Amino acid sequence: MPGAELVAEGWILPGLVDAHTHPGAEAPGQPLDAGVLKADLQAHLDSGVTLIRAPGLAGDPPDWFGQAEDSPRAFHAGPWIAQHGQFMDGWGRRPEHADLPAVAAEQAARTGWAKVVIDWKLSDPVVPVDVLREAVRQVHAVGGRLAVHSQHSAGGAVAVEAGVDSIEHGMGLDPALLPRMAAQGTALTPTLAAITGALAQINADPERSKRSWYAPGASAHAGLTAAAVEAGVTVLAGTDTRPHGGIALEIRSLVAAGLSPHTALAAASWSARAYLGLPGLVDGAPADAVVFDADPRTDLSQLDKPQAVIIRGRRRA
Repeated sequence: MPGAELVAEGWILPGLVDAHTHPGAEAPGQPLDAGVLKADLQAHLDSGVTLIRAPGLAGDPPDWFGQAEDSPRAFHAGPWIAQHGQFMDGWGRRPEHADLPAVAAEQAARTGWAKVVIDWKLSDPVVPVDVLREAVRQVHAVGGRLAVHSQHSAGGAVAVEAGVDSIEHGMGLDPALLPRMAAQGTALTPTLAAITGALAQINADPERSKRSWYAPGASAHAGLTAAAVEAGVTVLAGTDTRPHGGIALEIRSLVAAGLSPHTALAAASWSARAYLGLPGLVDGAPADAVVFDADPRTDLSQLDKPQAVIIRGRRRA
């Protein structure tokens, strides 16, 4: 291309994607902080991530979010939508069930996505399926998509029945539902490294492990993720942790679960970009790429040291 400059030579991929990240607040319940947000986004870029999806933020982000020259592109769902008495104190909105579909649709009309926390503690009620189905209908009517937080089998069943666009975490999901998810286009973002990391902490204390509701679902989560891929479900790589910039760990966790390196990288690059509506390395695509010294499919350690990150056609300094 006339005027183009050679910025790097090596193994090039479409820019990486973190499809489940919540930048901008240092701890649960804290307000969105512009300085923290900028630092979190820089950490994503350092890791080769040029596109994020934030299915829930501590507040409405500033206008430059996803637009600044030295910042990843971004999709977001605004503040979480949850039920009364559930989720993190100080975060999100808690409409009545009768109002929840309209609240979700209003958010999706503004930002393209809405996020509903449909289950929380094991003893908590799940969002009723008719409420969630109506939320899906209204969100789709305004051209948006609906993501849901679910970590219990009952929540997963409601999410699939309602036809949501993506299930975040999905711990405890009944594997028998995976073919239906694939058929209706419901994606799964397993946040595998975060869940297995929490499981390791629980299992370090045998007594805690015996009492934990979390352990059974988390123990089966790697197998569920591999089964989802086998069933044809779109699986997206997402980190859901601080510090930000941990996409390499999530990719390696997907490989450890049984995904091929090619499939795991796709979940964090070209497949995720396609799902979110951005092309990869084709004519006319956004000029976002990451360059490694060698093929990361044969050497996953390459993911820790991108040679170059190109965002909006410029090499990041």
